[in-house]
Amino acid sequence: MSAPTRAVLPRVTPAALLVLLALAGPWLTPHAVDEPVTMPFAAPGHGAPLGGDQLGRDVLSRLLAGGRELVLSALLIAVVVTASAAVVGTIGALRPAVGRLVERAADLLILLPAVLGVLLVALSWPGGGRLAVIVAAVVLGFPYAVRLTANAAAPVAASGYVEAAAAGGERLWFLVVREVLPNLRATLLALLGLRFVEAVYVVSMAGFLQVGPQPPAADWALMIRENSSGILLNPWAVIAPSAAVGLLALSVNLAAAALAPGTGRKAAALL
Repeated sequence: MSAPTRAVLPRVTPAALLVLLALAGPWLTPHAVDEPVTMPFAAPGHGAPLGGDQLGRDVLSRLLAGGRELVLSALLIAVVVTASAAVVGTIGALRPAVGRLVERAADLLILLPAVLGVLLVALSWPGGGRLAVIVAAVVLGFPYAVRLTANAAAPVAASGYVEAAAAGGERLWFLVVREVLPNLRATLLALLGLRFVEAVYVVSMAGFLQVGPQPPAADWALMIRENSSGILLNPWAVIAPSAAVGLLALSVNLAAAALAPGTGRKAAALL
């Protein structure tokens, strides 16, 4: 194992383990997530290592089952935002007129507070739910991402080989996919990690505000809201999901910073 790999592995392993545990969690639950197994807000004891929630359901089972949808939603948001911002930002760098239009639109969207944006989209979406939160998170994350990618793509678009390809009659899509984007791998990798962390916070905030998943769904943010009234009786019902959200965001952020080359870290610092 090379020295760079040994240096990166300790920072990547916690994130990989947490993501895998969140994805496999619903298959590892010792009890059904919607059936009471103890008294409401019961302390940790036999059959319920983390005690019971407000309805007496097993906190550990709901904790294991509550992370998959959050991880999948955050990953989908991060991929969509990063991919769309990479394409639009690169087109803006290659076509200055388009770039100015994109920049003005991004400036307007950045002015929208995250909480207000989530509420506007989720509450006006027919039926609401997780899909509405995902759409809101994509809309809120796109302006920051597209400005970053446009700034990173600008010097590449102005380089000699890209200008030569354009002068040779290559189409815009070829310039974007073959000439510019391959030189932005470090920036896009760092951006993907940052957008994942941001998506975790947005989806969790929506769950806490109950504009995303609805009871009796097992969801970390929803668990925090539902059990806050009994935190003095069984603090694990609130501490466990809170720690899970925080550790997931922190570990993924550290992993993204470790995997991204130096240029990607410098670019990501602009966010």
